[in-house]
Amino acid sequence: MGVLAAAAAGASAEPSVYPTGATIYDPARAYNSYVLFAGGDDVTRLVDLTGKVVREWKYTGQPVSFIDPALVDGARGHIFVTLESEEGRGTDLTPGRAQTRVRKTVGEVDWDGKPVWSFGSAAPGGVARQHHDITRLPNGNTLLLANISYPLPGFAAPQVLDDVAYEANPDGDIVWTWAASDHLDEVGFTADELKLIKGSKNPDYLHVNDLKPVGPNHWYDEGDARFAPDNLIFDSRNGNFIAIVDRKTRKIVWTLGPHFPPVSEDGTTTSRKVPRPVDQISGQHDAHIIPKGLPGAGNLLVFDNQGEAGYPRASVTFTGGSRVLEIDPVTKQIVWQYTGASSGNPGWTFRSTHISNARRLPNGNTFIDEGQIGRFFQVTPAGEIVWEYLNPYPRRGKDAETGRPTLNYSVYRAQPVPYDWAPEGTPHAETAIAPPENAGFRVTSK
Repeated sequence: MGVLAAAAAGASAEPSVYPTGATIYDPARAYNSYVLFAGGDDVTRLVDLTGKVVREWKYTGQPVSFIDPALVDGARGHIFVTLESEEGRGTDLTPGRAQTRVRKTVGEVDWDGKPVWSFGSAAPGGVARQHHDITRLPNGNTLLLANISYPLPGFAAPQVLDDVAYEANPDGDIVWTWAASDHLDEVGFTADELKLIKGSKNPDYLHVNDLKPVGPNHWYDEGDARFAPDNLIFDSRNGNFIAIVDRKTRKIVWTLGPHFPPVSEDGTTTSRKVPRPVDQISGQHDAHIIPKGLPGAGNLLVFDNQGEAGYPRASVTFTGGSRVLEIDPVTKQIVWQYTGASSGNPGWTFRSTHISNARRLPNGNTFIDEGQIGRFFQVTPAGEIVWEYLNPYPRRGKDAETGRPTLNYSVYRAQPVPYDWAPEGTPHAETAIAPPENAGFRVTSK
């Protein structure tokens, strides 16, 4: 009876027993690196591809993000984190949000966890309210995505949660700002769609979840000023569009969406064909231009969640999954994609309707964070999985109504990190891992 009671207490809606840590690893075909991510326990970890923890920081963040040593005078092992949160103020500072944690101060810490730069006191109200992205710029300043709340004429919500970009200098002072609400008319929404946006009861009407410099690219080198390296690319989950902002004029000069042709209903032959025009993206994350020097450089890489989003709501496939799309940003054609079908399974076997990210790797593989379940993996261009890792560090809590314990393994964003980012002599292993055959793996009673 005691054993049964214990088993019942540990059961959940998802499978109750499954492996965590590294489950697949082919060192000969994977891009061998570290991986950086924040677990649900609010600890940031650097792991090698065998799953061994190489370094821990007692900080979390949205996201934690590694800083290129070239941008910090050659210092290795620096990351962006949340330095200070305010608990219990989220519903006050962020209208329409049930989440109570607000990022008051964010900053840079070194390999030993010592803070060396911070931002927050210069933000409106002395609270950073940073979310979803933070990046060190080549000029030494820092680009942050943040929120600010205020009433906007014509909006049904009494307080709108606006997305703003800040550029902060080394002293933590804001030297450049941009607000999404000032540029709604530049996105390409129809008059009827703008009525839906302004009439929404959700204050977080755009939910921008990504902001990065475009970075050096061949489009700009060939004369296309829209892709100037210091321009900014962002995406709106709720608005179903990706856009580039001209840093000098602050105008939106390039968009993908919000209007797309539908994804095929069967999710088979038509949707696998590339190149093809971009079809329905919905609720996407982590849009960025693939950096110079990597396979596909200059193309757009984005995690297309296929989650609920859009004004009006986008029509997505009934049993579809998520996708990682590589897109030519000039022709706006999909030139490569990853879906569950790419690995020989139904599309719905790869699915994360929110959070998540993807990054191109130097050997042509693609790193993917299937964030909803906290699964990271690498795929070859042909879709073969050569490394896989499941987050073993869940957020533990209690259900508000029943009091039952809960576990949440999700990871907002994970990042592959080259070996030479860490201080010299930092260990790593490259030992192959072959998973057991699931059909023969059993939990047995005694």
